[in-house]
This record gives sequence, structure tokens and C-alpha cells, in this order.
Amino acid sequence: MSGAMKFSIGGFAILAFLLFPILNLMLPAEHPLHLSAFWVTLAGKIMCYAIVALALDLVWGYAGILSLGHGLFFALGGYAMGMYLMRQIGREGQYQSDLPDFMVFLDWKELPWQWWGSEHFLWAFALVVLVPGILALVFGYFAFRSRVRGVYFSIITQALTFALMLGFFRNNFGFGGNNGLTDFKDILGFNVQAPATRTALFACSALALALGFLICQWLVKSKFGKVMVAIRDAESRTRFLGYRVENYKLVAFVVSACLAGVAGALYVPQVGIINPSEFAPSNSIEIVIWVAVGGRGTLVGAALGAVLVNYAKTAFTTGVFAPYWLFALGALFIFVTLFLPKGIVGTFADWFALLRRRHRGGATVAGRPEQQAAE
Repeated sequence: MSGAMKFSIGGFAILAFLLFPILNLMLPAEHPLHLSAFWVTLAGKIMCYAIVALALDLVWGYAGILSLGHGLFFALGGYAMGMYLMRQIGREGQYQSDLPDFMVFLDWKELPWQWWGSEHFLWAFALVVLVPGILALVFGYFAFRSRVRGVYFSIITQALTFALMLGFFRNNFGFGGNNGLTDFKDILGFNVQAPATRTALFACSALALALGFLICQWLVKSKFGKVMVAIRDAESRTRFLGYRVENYKLVAFVVSACLAGVAGALYVPQVGIINPSEFAPSNSIEIVIWVAVGGRGTLVGAALGAVLVNYAKTAFTTGVFAPYWLFALGALFIFVTLFLPKGIVGTFADWFALLRRRHRGGATVAGRPEQQAAE
């Protein structure tokens, strides 16, 4: 794959970072190029999905770790940001209390320990990274040391996601139960519903996507990344050569979880709600489909798959075909598995490589008679 293709997602994110705010804020609503707040929010959400797809591709595409629990890390990052946004409501809530409305409704008298400090943005941002990262560190430490891999690892990650989803549905867990966290009003003192704030959130998502891509690209191009690929292709041989395979897997898994948490944190203020349904195992499976469609082990493909599938989902679920979206998604996954096993980007990269080899071969054959005549 060419260097230009590898850095295309970063360039696209930076271009969107510069272009979308201009089209949304500086052009009048009647202008044909004006972007409405709906499209800005949609693009911001899809960029958050692209970040979590990058995170999964880092561990699945390069280390061979198929996690069916990345929706868990995404949701935890979202809840960490949602706690901060709920604390910013203050006495503007329905019950005009310092406690979040759902706590007043449940007759809670004081803030639970897990909410301490959540009114501070820096602490909330630290939780966005630390909570998914620490969970991935603890879980991955025991899983990788026990040499759990393959389908067994996938099943365990999905079971962990399901267990936390059930926990967050409970009111006594302290996170809003079935309704989750919603009715956000301000972020860093700015109205979260204001067009300028929504554009700023989109710009942050685009910037985070570009930065996340560069971090992943740096990792996979380093010696660390080469060892990850060796682990993916021949784990036993890599261990025999003296590499601590479990350590490499653990670092990749933790970095991936932190990226997914950041994606969730950027997602929540743009959609205005976070609830336990974000933990649903089906969400983690969808992330796998995004990466598979775009092409795992390419980074660019993971982000592209997230963009294409989620845009198709938006278009498909707004009309008469809405009840059939899951069937279409399943059919897409089967088609890609059978006919595009390397995904869109991987398949096109192979085609370009084949055409390049044929072109070089043709040029060599064409040049031989002239060389012989000269001799």
C-alpha cells in the first residue's frame, strides 16, 4: 500500500477539520454548500466510530487479537464524559438540586464515591482514558498470562461486556439505570446545543481521528509493530525467539482501549445521551464488521469501513427499509468474507500491486528486443 493511501485518513480528517466549520458557520443557510447542524453532528459521530475502528484494527489487524468487547471501552469513556456533563447542569435541572436529577428521583441524599471530582473537566478526561485503560490492563494481564487467545478470548470479552451492561442497567449502580445520563446543557461553559459548540465538537473529533491514526501508524511502523505482526502470524515462534508475547499484547490492548474511550467521550456530547445500550454485545460486533469491510491490518480501511457502514446505516434506517437493516448488515459481512476477505482497502491494494507488476513485466519484455538489436 502506498504511503499516500496510508496517510489519506489523516489528511481527510484535517481537511474536514478545516472545511466543515466554514461550510456550517460562515455560509448562510440558503447557500447550496451550507452544511446544517444535522450533517455536522452526523459527521462528528461517524468520526468517533472511525476512532474506535482504528482502535480495534490495532489489536485485531496487527496483533491477531479479536476483541468483541471494544463497545465496552467506548461506553466507559462515554459514561466518564457523561458524568462531567451531568455535573455541569447544577441547579438548572428539573429538581433544582446539586445532585443529578435521577439521584433526586431515587431519593439519594449524597453523591456516590464514583462521582467525586466529576465536576472537573481534567479529572473527567483522566477518567476517560484511565477507566478503560485500567480495565484493559487488569483483564488483559490475566488473560494473556493464561495464554487465552482465539475464539476463547473473543467470547470472554463479549461476556465481560454483557456483564457490565447488566450492571449499568441497575439503578443502585449509580449511573442512571435504564435511562442513563442525558439532558446535557453545558460543556466547559458553552451551550452544548449551540451551533458553534457542535462545530467545535466535530473539529475535536476530526483532530482526534487524525492524531489517533498517526499514533497507530507510528506504533505499527516501529519495532513494536513488527513484533505484533510476528505474534499475529506465528505466536509460538515469536515466543520461542525470546519475546515476551503477553507484554506486547497487553500494551497494544491497553492503548486500543484508551483510544476507544476517547472516541466514546467525544461521542456523548454530540448525541446528547449515554445509556447501557451502548454496552450491548451487538455494538462490539458491529465494530468488527466495520473493520472487516474496510480491511483489517490497514488502519485506513478500518476508518473507511466505519464511515461507509455508518453512513449506509443512516440512509438505510430512515426509510421503509429500516426494519431490514440488520439483515443488510449481515449480508454485507457475508459478502465481504466470501468475496473480499481482505476488505475494500486490502483488495484494492492487491489489485494495484498486481497491475503494477504486470506493467513492469510488460515494460521489461518490450525492452528486450531493443536491447538485443543494440547488441
